[in-house]
Amino acid sequence: MSQPPPQQGGPGEQEGFGAPFEPQPGVYGAPVPPQPQPGPYGQSPQAQPGPYGQPSRPPYGYPQPPTVPYGHPGSPPSSPPDGPRGGGRSRGRVAALVAAVLAGVLVIGTGVWFAVGGDDADDGKPVAKESAAPKKPGPEVTPAAGADELNKGRKDGEAKVRWVGKNGVDLPQGGARVRGPWFTGDIVAKAMYRTASGHSAEDGTRKWSLRLPADVCAAPTLPSPDGKVVIGLRADTSDGAPCDRLQMIDLTTGKAGWTATVERTGMQDGLSHIVMAINGDVVTVGRTTLTDAYRISDGEHLWGTLPGTCQPYGLTSGDIALAAVDCRKRPSDDDVGDEEVRRIDPATGRTVWTYKVKKGWKVDRFYSVDPPVVSLRQGELNEKWAIALLNPDGTYRAQPIPGKESFEVQCGEPGENLDDCIGAAADSDTLYLATKPAAGADRELTNSVVAFDLGTGKAKWKVPAPPAQTLHPMRVENGQVLLYLTPPPTKEALNGGGIMALGPQGGALRPVLRHPASAAKAVIGLFDPTIRFVGGRSLISSGYITAETDEEEMDLRTMIAFGD
Repeated sequence: MSQPPPQQGGPGEQEGFGAPFEPQPGVYGAPVPPQPQPGPYGQSPQAQPGPYGQPSRPPYGYPQPPTVPYGHPGSPPSSPPDGPRGGGRSRGRVAALVAAVLAGVLVIGTGVWFAVGGDDADDGKPVAKESAAPKKPGPEVTPAAGADELNKGRKDGEAKVRWVGKNGVDLPQGGARVRGPWFTGDIVAKAMYRTASGHSAEDGTRKWSLRLPADVCAAPTLPSPDGKVVIGLRADTSDGAPCDRLQMIDLTTGKAGWTATVERTGMQDGLSHIVMAINGDVVTVGRTTLTDAYRISDGEHLWGTLPGTCQPYGLTSGDIALAAVDCRKRPSDDDVGDEEVRRIDPATGRTVWTYKVKKGWKVDRFYSVDPPVVSLRQGELNEKWAIALLNPDGTYRAQPIPGKESFEVQCGEPGENLDDCIGAAADSDTLYLATKPAAGADRELTNSVVAFDLGTGKAKWKVPAPPAQTLHPMRVENGQVLLYLTPPPTKEALNGGGIMALGPQGGALRPVLRHPASAAKAVIGLFDPTIRFVGGRSLISSGYITAETDEEEMDLRTMIAFGD
């Protein structure tokens, strides 16, 4: 990992990630005195993870065709487009998929990053209207049937496959990205293409399906505490339609609520991704240097562009709202300005504390919100990478000292939500990072997990993954770090991976939920998977759905749930 150069000028500075915002003698990274006190959505002392943990996209331990960038496991088709869709012919989905994701694949190594690269009101305000009833679910194969097949040969000590969900949605050429899954009560919901759907977390049966007027183009990482989500939709179904519509959905019932239109100003803003976050009853929508916040319960617009030239463009979901903030000389300035990390009150946009990022460096991702752990990058090609470890009040604490290790953290699409990574987790005194997988003695990829002291940045211990498997920290819970262990990519896997745990002192991996070896091949076949874990059960879901033919697409496995 690279170390940002020290900020010039200002007392109390030292080498690390940024100088104080307003330095005080002897204090490094002193916070900005609070503005008016934050509202009820930014005061929780502990940020809680989502119901099934943070989303994850573990790329290793999965077969990968040479035409698909790493980070997207599975074996998608590689044939070129051969004409219009339909008729069961090869539909050339991968060409569109690779074009969509190629520019966003990041590889993290020691010292550097190498970048591969509805009705609406005309005034943009929410439209109050009655919630539409969800469409009645159509016929569907019982999810338990697929589970029975995968449970054949299950061994003692292995969790059973509870259910297997299949796609069942006819998609356009190139396939579609899945938003979610989100959990509320007994419902697991997702949105894809022009449909949102809810399934029973217990047995996988479909509870509701909601047809959407245009493609889903953005969504928050987590839903609200009372089970609602606001997603982004394109303006219409035409090619190149802007992502500027908001739609609230009650995940418990599948009913659509209020809608709104967000402003897209200028070419740069019009081409930028939409980022979304939910904090309590507030959803924020960011793009370049413009942000809007709405109350989820009724669609009331709470705040937009803030006074001055410092504007948040990306936030974290959950109890604590951390914002990546861009400060430009003028609001219309196209040049990249100085950047800050702020904790804000999502209901008002007011700042609780500020950490000024070293000049020339940009906020890339948030690996943890409590304590704050921030990924930073520098250079036109993101060739330099660093991590800032902050105190809960936003003051500088330390940065990890990587030694000879190379590290890798898997995140979602570049330019979108900043809180959707796996491979990093932290508690009050320790940061857990996954190393970059490398070929082991059997020439299969494997990796390790390294624990760093948050106070000093020094490595405390290192625990390797089993041969031909990789470990990915998810979150810290009850004093132990939970990790996802990929299944080995062999025809007859000896184990199916699963959820593992390590204590504060490292030691041997302890199984929390063993996935059956009989399901390993099915898990490997899930494309760009996300992992959730809660209450002793786990769910692995495809993050992108694509297939060669209509028939294969409809019958494709997309979700596998485990647990007794």
